[in-house]
Amino acid sequence: MIILRHSDAVPAHLRQGVVAIGNFDGVHRGHQAVLATARALAQAEGRPMGALTFEPHPRSVFQPELAPFRLTPFPMKARLIGALGADFLFTQGFDLAYAQTTADDFIQNTLVRTLDVRHIVIGHDYAFGKGRTGTPESLRRAGASMGFGVTELAAVTARSGVILSSTAARDAIREGRMADAAAILGRTWAIEGPVEHGEKRGRTIGFPTANVILTDTLRPRPGVYAVSVRIGDDPDIRHGVANCGRRPTFDGKGTVLEVHLFDFAETLYDRRLHVAFARFLRDERKFDDVAALRRQIVEDAAAARRYLQETA
Repeated sequence: MIILRHSDAVPAHLRQGVVAIGNFDGVHRGHQAVLATARALAQAEGRPMGALTFEPHPRSVFQPELAPFRLTPFPMKARLIGALGADFLFTQGFDLAYAQTTADDFIQNTLVRTLDVRHIVIGHDYAFGKGRTGTPESLRRAGASMGFGVTELAAVTARSGVILSSTAARDAIREGRMADAAAILGRTWAIEGPVEHGEKRGRTIGFPTANVILTDTLRPRPGVYAVSVRIGDDPDIRHGVANCGRRPTFDGKGTVLEVHLFDFAETLYDRRLHVAFARFLRDERKFDDVAALRRQIVEDAAAARRYLQETA
């Protein structure tokens, strides 16, 4: 998949394609339906298939004071979209100046002049342009006069009737409902990041941990998790137990993700980990002393190992 920035010239072989539009945070099952529909239409017509997204996420521009909320930072989002068959990903830079772009300008300048689209695929709740005045109906009217078609997908729902959305996934993760989050996303939710040097307390009590740097990724419910981990580009999956929180026993301040891998002794500094949160085990709590903490970690590790072996 080719990644294009808004300032890049779009190659001729990627123009006149079928383009799915959205923020695609999480690339959840609803997004997957939009992308699959675009892929099918493109294949049927022998056209390139692309996705158009906005970076950074508009919410972070309008509400910079918000706590980190992204389900999938851009590299992960791009990789997931590519795995679903997109030929290209067009990233439109988003800032307060671009937020003044009208719906008509977006259609004429981005969709028609830059991408020369032949078909657009959108989700049920898609709105665009300054003040979110652009609607599926206004897209259809523009398409009728400018030569592109529009497909609007209905909401994808769970068996319970709940609409599968990025918001629903975030709520589940913040509450530690990892199975519910996985059902929305179509995979286990994960955090990716490089390993940094920590205070090395874990190794002194027999549980060395890798401290994963957290950036603009959503923070899950503070606590202990059973996790499945990939190291760099290695496809092998390793099991472990992780704590994501403030480490109250040591009067920690910022949120830290500490990962202990079972039966693993290699150094991981500066390597990138993909940490999938399989199950929430317990809330974070403060212990009276390090010995009590170690006893609890032994129990946590046993519970995580048992769960991951049973569900492997």
